[in-house]
Amino acid sequence: MDGTMKRFRRAGLWAVLLATAVTALPAVASAEENQVFFRGGFAQAATGRQNQLFTDTYNILGAGNNAGGTGWYIGAGLDQAMHKNFLGFKGMSLLGELGIEFKSFASNTVTSATALSPVNRNAPAKVQITMLTVDVSPKLKFREGEKLRPWVIPVGLDFHVISPPGNQAGYLDIGVQQGVGIEYNVWGPVNLGLDGRYHWAANMTNTVNNFGTVGAYVGILY
Repeated sequence: MDGTMKRFRRAGLWAVLLATAVTALPAVASAEENQVFFRGGFAQAATGRQNQLFTDTYNILGAGNNAGGTGWYIGAGLDQAMHKNFLGFKGMSLLGELGIEFKSFASNTVTSATALSPVNRNAPAKVQITMLTVDVSPKLKFREGEKLRPWVIPVGLDFHVISPPGNQAGYLDIGVQQGVGIEYNVWGPVNLGLDGRYHWAANMTNTVNNFGTVGAYVGILY
């Protein structure tokens, strides 16, 4: 009998410890925070890509160069709810963002690499400076249950593709980003928001690929 009681006491103790551990874990966020969003706005590269082989052939024939880094971006992504009251902070939710973004920077009519061939006879052409970014980022969103919700991305992982490639024909890069934003639930599943982000690249293409964006987005909860 004593052995049986001891086993019951041990089982009860383990049950209490397990229940305590479970309640200490962050609560799982509800699906009401899941959303698909569509973004667009202003983009600014840290530096222009002038005087490179594939952007303007070093302006070898004097047709001009591809200076300047002002442009625009368009993108889309998903916010996936992970935890609410994250780290014990009431009203703070942790989400995972998966996003894709296309950017077009200042593009000019220059002497392109193909224009140097005998077939094209040095005819200038417009060379587009573009970049594609895919990111996976944690997002902290505040004021759960409120219509107006600010958020931050403390640090996220970026994968970049640049075009034209760098002088050594490299076009793949990686980096990190940070961002801040605010969104308002205007009606039912529809959110409107503003965000600003800055991206630091590893510059593995021997070009400076850092840039920032500021714009607006529409989110649809699901």
